[in-house]
Amino acid sequence: MTVGGMPPPGEGGTPADARGTVPLTPDSSPAWLRPLVDNVERMPDAYRRRLPADVLAMITGKTVSALSGSGREAAVLVLFSGPESAPADGGVPDDADLLVTVRASTLRHHAGQAAFPGGASDPVDDGPVATALREAREETGIDVSRLRPLVTMERTFIAPSRFHVVPVLAYSPDPGPVNVVNEAETAIVARVPVRAFINPANRLMVYRGEAGRRWAGPAFLLNEMLVWGFTGQVISAMLDVAGWARPWDTTDFRELDAAMALVGEQGGPPR
Repeated sequence: MTVGGMPPPGEGGTPADARGTVPLTPDSSPAWLRPLVDNVERMPDAYRRRLPADVLAMITGKTVSALSGSGREAAVLVLFSGPESAPADGGVPDDADLLVTVRASTLRHHAGQAAFPGGASDPVDDGPVATALREAREETGIDVSRLRPLVTMERTFIAPSRFHVVPVLAYSPDPGPVNVVNEAETAIVARVPVRAFINPANRLMVYRGEAGRRWAGPAFLLNEMLVWGFTGQVISAMLDVAGWARPWDTTDFRELDAAMALVGEQGGPPR
């Protein structure tokens, strides 16, 4: 799966601007991430498990061939961090985490929404991996030389913003400090414990508008953020594919604004 001749992160690092060709190194994944890395091709089916047919058609791009020539290319970084070794009983280490941001409330698109770091491709980016690393560094200040890009996920069309997005799955034993670089674009940068996403008490379905639950999708209610939309769909599918998901109440539907109003009520760190 190598897409270029650059040394893997940690063995010479990535270029200072993270724009050059970057290799994918799935074999550098820790044991606890292998179920996801080895079965990443199952992600599209996992999406279908949780989404109504009309929403699925909108985001997969399978029924939007007329739009295939429009829109912009983009990539997001799906970064897991944690120890190399898996717990003795298998599963995910207690201190494993996932990098998530919350977009500034003043932005034109997706204001106040939780998201993976990422954005539009630059003409000089050599593919989606380079885009994801560059954007993540610009948004969170992360040292991309500490990261190991593992695999890419299916390219997905996001109709509201008209982006074709490639999620890039990556791992780091220790990504170092992350923070908000530009408050005009990002409100929060957080390494959220994976256990907080697994916890059934934090899971729900959200929907938009008054047309019943037509626009429903999986979401995660944490103390600092509501993770929904494309990001919530990706995380939900990853939990299913990796075998980490625990039974949760899939009948708990909340209207989006009502669910957003609950953010901050839990208090304390994510659990």
